This record gives sequence, structure tokens and C-alpha cells, in this order.
Amino acid sequence: MDAVRLILTSRSALAGSGGRAEILTEAWQAQALAQAIGSRLAVSGPPELRGEALGLTELAGRGCGVLGPPDLDPGDLLAARLTDLDDARRALLDLGGLLGEVGIALVGLASSVDDQGTYWQCVEAIDAADESRDRVLEMLRKLAAREEREEREGALPER
Repeated sequence: MDAVRLILTSRSALAGSGGRAEILTEAWQAQALAQAIGSRLAVSGPPELRGEALGLTELAGRGCGVLGPPDLDPGDLLAARLTDLDDARRALLDLGGLLGEVGIALVGLASSVDDQGTYWQCVEAIDAADESRDRVLEMLRKLAAREEREEREGALPER
């Protein structure tokens, strides 16, 4: 399945989650998806994105580790369904939005829980989502710089 469709699926599931377990599960799914997208870009994405993509893979993996694996059937793992990454720019824009929404959902959860363990788990997961989003934004900046450079080079008169 295409990355953009998976991100939209994840965003919808996160928006529809209500309880603690659902929010943590959808936050984990989003981080696992970010990890898979980062991995794909690191291997076969534009060369200027590969370093940041590796960083995204590591940070999103940390986010998954902080949250712990949810009790999901293998068929329910969104990241495992990733087969296509046709539009890197669109996928990164949508992924940045998803990671921002994950942070907001986790802030809401952290402010409503009574136990310290879940509170600190949320705080660390918020940090991981924020750092992952920063990597995504940096990749978008690099893509924009590349496109601008290509436009300038294409506009130069031939000699």
C-alpha cells in the first residue's frame, strides 16, 4: 500500500482513538510507520535525504521502544503494509502532520493519567515524535532546496 494512504489511515485511527490503550497503540503505529518510511527513503530515496532518513528511522524506532509493542495481529501493522513510496514530498508532508497529531494526543493523555509510569512514557514518546517530526521537516527543506536548484539549472540558457 502507498505510504500516503497508510499515513491517512493512521491519522484517521488516531483521531478516532479514545482510551489510553488506543492512543498508545496508534502512537506506536505512527512511529512504526515513520520508521518504515525512513528506512525506505534511506535505501532508495533521493541521495540528499538518506542521512536524515536514517536519523528518522532511529528516532522513530526509539519512539516505538518507549511505547512498547501493542497487542496487534500481524495483519493490523500498518508499517508492514508499506509497499510504495511514490511521492516522497507528499508522504513527508503527511507524515509530519501525523507526528504532530501524535504529539498532541500524547500531551492530552499525559495530562489526564494518574500513574507516573504512563505519564513519563508519554513524555518520552512526545519527545521522540517531536524529534522525528524535526527530521521530516529537514527532509522537506532539502527536497525544496533540490527542486529550487533544479529549476535554476533548467532556466539557465544553453551555450
